Amino acid sequence: MAKRQLLMMGIRASFHTLAAVLVAGVIFTALFLSRNGMPKENPQSEGVSNVKEGEGSDRECNLFEGKWVFDNESNPIYREEQCKFMSDQLACGKFGRKDSSYQYWRWQPHKCDLPRFNGTKLLERLRNKRMVYVGDSLNRGQWVSMVCMASSVITNPKMMYFHSNGSNLITFKSLEYNATIDFYWAPLLVESNSDDPTNHRLPERIVRIQSIEKHARHWTESDIIVLNSYLWWLRPRMKTLWGSFEKLDGIHKEVEMVRVYEMALQTMSQWLEVHVNSNLTKLFFMSMSPTHERAEEWGGKTKQNCYGETSLIDKEGYHGNGSDPKMMKVVENVLDELKTRGLNMQMINITQLSEYRKDGHPSVYRKQWETLKESQVLDPSSYSDCIHWCLPGVPDVWNQLLYAYIVDDTQST
Repeated sequence: MAKRQLLMMGIRASFHTLAAVLVAGVIFTALFLSRNGMPKENPQSEGVSNVKEGEGSDRECNLFEGKWVFDNESNPIYREEQCKFMSDQLACGKFGRKDSSYQYWRWQPHKCDLPRFNGTKLLERLRNKRMVYVGDSLNRGQWVSMVCMASSVITNPKMMYFHSNGSNLITFKSLEYNATIDFYWAPLLVESNSDDPTNHRLPERIVRIQSIEKHARHWTESDIIVLNSYLWWLRPRMKTLWGSFEKLDGIHKEVEMVRVYEMALQTMSQWLEVHVNSNLTKLFFMSMSPTHERAEEWGGKTKQNCYGETSLIDKEGYHGNGSDPKMMKVVENVLDELKTRGLNMQMINITQLSEYRKDGHPSVYRKQWETLKESQVLDPSSYSDCIHWCLPGVPDVWNQLLYAYIVDDTQST
């Protein structure tokens, strides 16, 4: 009888132990799923995983599809007044803009997170290397953004070098890392009569559609090349020159804009194919930056623009007339063709995400290099800049996208 009681007690104890183990397992599983199995939005992660586009896996993430999330904890990455390289064209706070909410938005991809920008990590990746932005004033603004972001981790001013002598080339260098971040002015990429970095506002724009060597010899040997060209092509037709500006026997012809744009990009791709070592150089092309010059396109008043705008466009997939899908398709085709010839250039698609940001332009809050007329003073929208972007602001996100490809080699396919 005593043995039977002991046996029953042992069975009960084993049952209780098993039950406790099962309960603990259920609790652990619930906690694991709540922390790891449910979708969430991290402020920003240190790295990006499973973000290659276009290979058909459910785990893949398109960095360029997402939404803007207000985040005044991790943004801005730097302060306008603390960046020694800020441009008066982009310093909206300095020139009177009172609202600052445009500085606090971060881009959140739908299925993954952008890596948190780390200036030290970037400079380490650029150690003994040269990165160069080539293009127009929008690319120059992105260069200013990147320099402000990178220099924010350099505490000793003597460890930074800056050079600008009025030529097409502007140089920033971190002496500790021997890391160079340059900007080169070439608004049409190929040679044109608008190549002077200061005096380029001419009544007639002319391009030498087959000539790029004048510019390209200054940046071809770089380790990372970031190109853009869009805004300066926006006219129905462009005068094209076969010949040189110095001689009078050249052939001039008016060419439809999309076609001449394609010809210029083909000249660029042919130069890159011949002169760039794909094993040593990373190539990027920034897609077109949209403008916000017609408020009626997003439901605003007619004859108004971005002036006074402080909120985002919340319609997903919004597309205004400030960006041209035909030109975007030209870029895609040229880059695809270049890839078949063994050279990969990654397009950083900033167009859709920037379409939402009607609040991000300087409008009237920038330096005015010419005295305003009385009629302009009475109508601020008449001289509002709805093309460029305030800093800190939207171009910082463009650079975060670029950073994701620079710091994570698995991105570049």
